[in-house]
Amino acid sequence: MTQVRPIRRALISVADKSGLEPFVQDLVQQNVDIISTGGTFSKLQQADIPAIEVSSLTDFPEILSGRVKTLHPHIHAGILARRDQDEQTLQDLNIQTIDLVVVNLYPFLKTVTSADCDLLKAIENIDIGGPTMIRAAAKNQQDVVVITDPNDYEPLLNLIKEHGEVPLEWRRHFAAKAFAHTAAYDAAIAQYFKPQRQDTENTLFDEFFTPSLIKQATLRYGENPHQQAAVYQDAISTESTLANAEPIQGKPLSYNNLADADAAYQAVQSLTDSGCVIVKHANPCGMAQTDHSLQAYELAYRCDPTSAFGGVIAFNCPLDEKTCQKIIDNQFVEVLMAPEISTAGLHVLATKPNIRVLCLPNAKPTPHNWTCKRIHGGLLVQSVDCGYSEEDTLSVVTEREPTDAELNDLLFAWRSVKHVKSNAILLAKGGATLGIGAGQMSRSFSVEVAGKKAEDAGLDLAQGALASDAFFPFKDGIEKAAELGVTAIIQPGGSIRDQEVIDCANEHNITMVFTGKRHFLH
Repeated sequence: MTQVRPIRRALISVADKSGLEPFVQDLVQQNVDIISTGGTFSKLQQADIPAIEVSSLTDFPEILSGRVKTLHPHIHAGILARRDQDEQTLQDLNIQTIDLVVVNLYPFLKTVTSADCDLLKAIENIDIGGPTMIRAAAKNQQDVVVITDPNDYEPLLNLIKEHGEVPLEWRRHFAAKAFAHTAAYDAAIAQYFKPQRQDTENTLFDEFFTPSLIKQATLRYGENPHQQAAVYQDAISTESTLANAEPIQGKPLSYNNLADADAAYQAVQSLTDSGCVIVKHANPCGMAQTDHSLQAYELAYRCDPTSAFGGVIAFNCPLDEKTCQKIIDNQFVEVLMAPEISTAGLHVLATKPNIRVLCLPNAKPTPHNWTCKRIHGGLLVQSVDCGYSEEDTLSVVTEREPTDAELNDLLFAWRSVKHVKSNAILLAKGGATLGIGAGQMSRSFSVEVAGKKAEDAGLDLAQGALASDAFFPFKDGIEKAAELGVTAIIQPGGSIRDQEVIDCANEHNITMVFTGKRHFLH
């Protein structure tokens, strides 16, 4: 017969005091004795709720400005004692068992993300006694219940009222949540203190990868309706990001919305002038940069109007009324993003209330940021591909040098192609894409796809530029580019057949530059 373990004594010490008073009052009504510390004890006293102060139980005062108060054998033995084998020790030392531990931790994340936080303030908000009590209670889940989430107060009380105790399967449930709570807390501290490390070149790839992420929202479903999904944001961050963005209008963002929006946002950040990127299924179907948002949108849209339907559109410049009107007149949009939208522009967009509208500040990726991809049994982690080739890093490998116009188109195409899934080919002219070939198994076929896209859109490729995210392994891709009218090519180089490819470019009077840098995107 399973032994009943009623809740007779509870230790309560919480930084988050939401829902505390009615919860403890209900425990008292269930004949539970309350032990408490510091601010929690004062809060209960003010509410006339009977409680025993920890210091009177331990016969030892709180010291070091509250740094030491629960680190005492009378507390931890009461939590860790195994009811079926440690009773004699408890009797010999006059220690009473603790059946319920309700603890949540100093607000470390709230502190370090505040504007006035410094290192000393962060250190003072590292909880020591709290995690120790939580882990002790979770370890002794056979006999002790641990609660770290105020949302679990009501379920706990319901279990006590229904069963006269908390069944073992529920003690294990609460213990699992407790271990996750302390693990996330420690991960946040580790992430905050990473900049203090002296071996900065190794901190991204420590032996243990411990990012600190906090759930922002549960999504309706994942890539497909039968998949579950949620979005998490970096815990140590005060910035406005896509992960914590709230739409100005429109329905909540879905998993696919967020994936496409991120692809569009990352791509538009790479453009140097007022830029627009339209993304469909995580691939750009049009990119352009000019001196005004309206022109940028029109040039991006003309590249592939068919694919643009139902796409995500991102800008790196403010939007005015005319640009917003043009967009909703032209196409159906899932998500529209810009750093700023005029009041008149927002009024225009409001006529299409289903469009999800986001305002996000521009941001440049930095090398210490990381990306990850789940694989079977593990995780691939890498630094962000934030490298761009500028004019002084290019090597002209053909007989003909690029003209100024060709060079500008090559640099634009190279900045753009890195955001297209491999194998990637991008055709451009005048600061705008003309055709994009994405995700093909053959690089020469990617050239064909890009050319067909331009042909379908009625765009002239004569004297256009071509960017390839990786080297051409054979000359067939160069021959097809020449047939399209391309006169300038930018690619990493590095193939064992580079000379064959260069000779082919010379035969067609194509200027070609090597970057020495690849931009695969899988």
